[in-house]
Amino acid sequence: MKHNRRRSFIKQALAGITGATLLPSFTATASTTKETTPALDPTDTSEAFWETVKKQFVFADGLHYFNNASLGSSPISVQKATNEFRATLDSFPSKYMWGDWSDEKEAVRQKVADLFSVSNEEIAITHNTTEGMNLIARSFDLQPGDEVILGDHEHSSGTVPWKIWQESKGVRLVRPVLPILPETIEDIVAVYRNAITSKTKVISICHMVNTNGMILPIKEISEMAHQRGILVAVDGAQSSGMFAIDLHDLGCDFYTASAHKWLFSPKGISVFYAKKESQHYLKPLMVARGYDDPSIRRLENYNTRNLPEYLGLGAAVDFHMQIGKEKIAQRSFELKNYFRSKVQNNPSFKLKTPENDALSCAIQTVEIVGKDVREVKKQLFENYGIDTRPMTTFGLNGVRISFAIFITKKDIDYLVEALEEIANS
Repeated sequence: MKHNRRRSFIKQALAGITGATLLPSFTATASTTKETTPALDPTDTSEAFWETVKKQFVFADGLHYFNNASLGSSPISVQKATNEFRATLDSFPSKYMWGDWSDEKEAVRQKVADLFSVSNEEIAITHNTTEGMNLIARSFDLQPGDEVILGDHEHSSGTVPWKIWQESKGVRLVRPVLPILPETIEDIVAVYRNAITSKTKVISICHMVNTNGMILPIKEISEMAHQRGILVAVDGAQSSGMFAIDLHDLGCDFYTASAHKWLFSPKGISVFYAKKESQHYLKPLMVARGYDDPSIRRLENYNTRNLPEYLGLGAAVDFHMQIGKEKIAQRSFELKNYFRSKVQNNPSFKLKTPENDALSCAIQTVEIVGKDVREVKKQLFENYGIDTRPMTTFGLNGVRISFAIFITKKDIDYLVEALEEIANS
């Protein structure tokens, strides 16, 4: 990589700030400089197609964004739709906040339901995964001595609600240790099987862990749990939108996922699924007029809420479906395998994510041997404009890299060159 490519990120803008900070060069008017998504040919699998998709996302000048697992960007069409909804709301607030968008809200619910192959009566639109996990953990009338299984790689937003709402009552949180590099689905299922006792009431589990992108076999674990009368709650923050998901096929009772990661929705909007047969367990976190609504809508009864983002979620699903969920899934695996092919035979790198496509997808964690990951993250950002997430827990010492659909193979080539330069420095 030539030296004049290395310091392309404006050093003045970086002084004293981290990769998570928006740079001054990014302005709200940037989204008006490009056209909305053109008609996309669903049969086109060329790299040129994905270059076209990439153009629908606007990032700070010089930024190479490989941190979608932390937070996604909304494409231009979603930004535009959300801003138009906001302008409409502000033009007549009372009209649109309480009633005039009722049909539009239900249309969004239906789009989300279709995306996940479930009924619209099984979908609520909430704010984020954390809210969903709180809603689940607070709902149950568990007793002292009852047990909830939470694998050791669960996100804090998936563990703290159980700690506060249930462990404080004497409920036991069981924390089995997951293998970092399992080779088969059974390697993971066995961990949960061995953790189950006669006192287990709930398994709360990530669909994809945020540490190294490992996919956990929800379908197999749900089948095993239900045979024993155990409920299954899933944190889908990292899987929702990355690959096609049929929630009925997965078999879980509850599934919550922030849509502002891999579905590229406006920020602060989330999908909450509850299987029809399991909805009676749930109690809303917030109550207001309409609290006695027997439908799943009682879980999103906030009175005044973020309707532009709610309706913007519909635009995000439209964008997703225009490309095609199967096509996005295929691309996610294609980028994963392209990256792994570039680094797996280099002794300077250790891949810390399972290879099996059943066990990983578009999140990969890689260690540069002999380098502290915090320094690697710093060099990637300051010298190359590459934003990643450092992972220090579980002995990973690796950068977590996200391959969203705005990433191209040229972007991966640039990333690998940067990693090689750091490894050799």
